[in-house]
Amino acid sequence: MFTVLLGTGGAHYPLRIVSQEPRAEPAQNPVLATVTRCGHVESWHRGCLVVVQHGKVVHAVGDVERLVFCRSATKPFQALPLLERGIAERCGFSTKELAVMVASHEGTQLHTDLVRGMLEKGGFSEHQLGCGPHVPFDRATAFELARQGERPSRLHNNCSGKHTGFLHLAAALGDSIAGYLDPDCKSQRAVRTAIEEMAEVEKGSLVAAIDGCGAPTYRLPLTALALAFARLTNPSGLAAVRARACGQLLAAIHDAPTCLAGKGQLTTELALALPGRIFPKNGAEGVYALGIAGLDLGLAVKIDDGNERAYFPVVVAALVQLGVLSAVPANLADFARVPVFNTQKKLVGAVEARLSW
Repeated sequence: MFTVLLGTGGAHYPLRIVSQEPRAEPAQNPVLATVTRCGHVESWHRGCLVVVQHGKVVHAVGDVERLVFCRSATKPFQALPLLERGIAERCGFSTKELAVMVASHEGTQLHTDLVRGMLEKGGFSEHQLGCGPHVPFDRATAFELARQGERPSRLHNNCSGKHTGFLHLAAALGDSIAGYLDPDCKSQRAVRTAIEEMAEVEKGSLVAAIDGCGAPTYRLPLTALALAFARLTNPSGLAAVRARACGQLLAAIHDAPTCLAGKGQLTTELALALPGRIFPKNGAEGVYALGIAGLDLGLAVKIDDGNERAYFPVVVAALVQLGVLSAVPANLADFARVPVFNTQKKLVGAVEARLSW
């Protein structure tokens, strides 16, 4: 055991070491994407990808059973305990607020206003958020803050919506607000159980590590992450209260896709391209996952070097090869083949998928 500082108010709590396993290099995964420059391959991105349909693996590329930190890709499952207890309804959360609660948002005024409103509905303040501030991902917002001489706040953190949901859940379950990120508090245990159940991993098998925003994060086999997204978008076999919660989240991103990420971001553009049919979600370090409603299908990708530019074309190529997309729509064109420009704004190359199964 060791002690870490998380959350606000100087609260300390023990966090188990994630693993004592030898630091052996993983088996080499295949190349999923390449970067070209003037017609020549300059860089390679290796990784693994899995597609689960009707509870079974139908496509697997690379080592899809290796444990990976899912990071923000688990946000929809982290929100389920709050929805299942009726907290969102009692607070009167709108679909936009539900969407930003599971978002990795860009920190625009749209996003920060929504988070601020959710905090107010629980009588919370921005300073109770356990996530630290960072520069907004949206460049225009970041430039405007700098122009006005203002510093980014915790509201600008891309995970502030999730943390606001955690605060509401902690208050409802009687946890210490200052310690709401403790993996062993009641609310975080409920969150961990929801992840285990949706991913169908052994109860109690998940060991907490620390995410970039300070919240607990967990490792799952990539197959389990894909299965969880298949169940999220096709919840008919789940208990009624959970199925309803999953339906609420899918409806929220259908109604408010820009709140899930931001204009021009892959996650939002996928939601716009397949309205009501897809739940896409990115995670840090090259993780991406999605579920497709009506097909009982889930997909998950992990890029070994952690670079998100590699999964952009891989995800789009996979959706085309699976027949989910009959062709690449205009709003996904620059994700299907990511253009590489130089400082003169001349097109000099592209990031392209090398996906086959």
